[in-house]
This record gives sequence, C-alpha cells and structure tokens, in this order.
Amino acid sequence: MIALNFIIVNWNTRQLLLDCIRSIYATVNDLTYQIHVVDNGSQDESVKAVRDQFPRVLVIENQENRGFAAAVNQALEKNITTYLYSVLLNTDALLQAGAIQTMYSFMEQHNEVGISGAQLQKPDGTRQHSYDNHPTLATELFNKSLLRWLCPHKYPSKKKPILHPMEVESVIGACIMIRNGAIQQVGTLDADYFFFLEETDWCYRMQKAGWKVYHVPDARVIHLGGQSKKRAPWQSQVEYCRSMYTFFRKNRTTFSYVMLRICYLVKIALNLAVNVMGNVLVLFQNKKLRYRLSIYYKLFLWHLFLCPDWMGLRPTNNKNQKKLI
Repeated sequence: MIALNFIIVNWNTRQLLLDCIRSIYATVNDLTYQIHVVDNGSQDESVKAVRDQFPRVLVIENQENRGFAAAVNQALEKNITTYLYSVLLNTDALLQAGAIQTMYSFMEQHNEVGISGAQLQKPDGTRQHSYDNHPTLATELFNKSLLRWLCPHKYPSKKKPILHPMEVESVIGACIMIRNGAIQQVGTLDADYFFFLEETDWCYRMQKAGWKVYHVPDARVIHLGGQSKKRAPWQSQVEYCRSMYTFFRKNRTTFSYVMLRICYLVKIALNLAVNVMGNVLVLFQNKKLRYRLSIYYKLFLWHLFLCPDWMGLRPTNNKNQKKLI
C-alpha cells in the first residue's frame, strides 16, 4: 500500500504550483507517495508545465473552475484504498524538511486522529494562524482579536508558541494530512462549499464521528497565503460569505442561521457606511480605504441581489457578472 496521496488543486497559479511540487520531491524521501494535480480550468499553461517538468505527476484537467472541494474529491475517489493517507496541499505552500515525515509519524502513533495540520509560516519564519475554532455567531460577528483576549483558552492565539501536538477544533487546509480510513467512514469533502470552509466542515464532521483533529507544530510549512484570492478579491469575499452561510445552514440551529444572515448584513452595511465616510474625509486618496470600500460595496450588492451564484467565483454565463468586475 502507498503511504501518501498528495492532492494539489490549481487555478492559474502556474509558478507556485511548480515550486510546490518541487518542495515535495525535495523533502519527502522515506515514504512512498503519488502526486495528483487537479487543474480547475487554468489559462496560464499550468497543465502543460506540470506534464513537461514532472511526468510522474498524475494530472486531472477540468475545463472550468469546479471549486476546491469538488476538485479534491476527484483525486480522493481514485483508488482511495490504495493509500494510507491523503495530503491536501495548497499551491502557495512549500514543504520544509521533515514536515511530512513528522505528520506521518504522528498519525501512525495516534490511531484516533482523523486529520492533522502543519504549522504554517511566512517566508521569514513568522508563525501564521494554523488552526481555528468552528464558526459561531460570536466568531463571525465580533472581532476575533477581542475574543482571543477575553477567552484565550477557547479562542487560542497564533502568537502563543505551541511546543507539542495539540487537539483543536479545525485546522487550516494549506497543508493537512487525512486518514483515508476516516474518509471512508465520514465521506469526502462537501462539494456545496465552492471555496473556503470546506476543510472546517470536514473537521466538524470528523469530530462528530468520533475522530480527533490535531495541530502538529513541528511540521513546518511555508505558506505564502491568499494567492488565488488576490486574483479575484471581491469574488473571493463573496465565496467566503456564501460558505459561511452554508456551514451555519448545515451545522447550526435554524435560529443561529437566521440571526447570522440578519446580523452579518447589518455588519456589512455599517462597515460600508464607515468606509464611505472615511474615503470622503481623505477625498478618496487612500488606496487601502478605497479597496475596503469596494469589497463592502460588492458584498452589500450581493446581498441586495439575494446572493446570486453569478456573483462570485463559480462559472457562469451571466452577463451581469462582467458589469461588476
């Protein structure tokens, strides 16, 4: 049986994808593995580059952007019993020496763990947030820094050094290892999530089924962060909002879901008003303020139009989308 099935989903991040694959070959030496790249309709010759430079990598080529969860599932469903573990790796992640071996050893020694996540870092070594709480009304409506200050045990901070593996509610999906036996019990990613929170929902379902989720701090991975998001900033924000509503609809009470829809719209409207006033005061000369204003404006429009699919990253032929881009 092959130890690892690496799954990398790509959407127009050609050079990042190539660097990510190189980091696998450079750092994973003592384990058997296969690499699957699932390309979501890229227009930057990503597929050709992978096939030319890494002929052993298996490529699944989609003609359109099917979303992260659906793309991962395409690779998961290919002979899942052939592999012990699956490793989801973002294209903007670079494995550091020993990271995968550390995660693999931890999973082998703890059969109750369904998912483990690495310690994500910036290129300068600064720690990134690598684990999180499941979304609640508090986390989505209030400032997270305030929550971490008020309840540090319930809302742990990324600034706190973690020396040993720690059980957490969910891990950030830039680099996670999943036990394939757990996947066979719980199921693959929920394709209702197009982009964002699909791994959070997975962790939630794993824990409901009795599996544990752990953060493994000695497994270090450089994470450049948000590279696909930068290509479509407001559309990505729409997809995050849509995924958040999906998570609440599937995993929270009807009351919580309705309250979120109402209160989040109020929050967006207030932020829009504040950013309008801020831009007026500086005569629209501050680039950061203009950017934030555009995001809140598009989010408000999305709600005003009753959250249509054609606003976001999902493939669509609707001409209205082009007018807003």
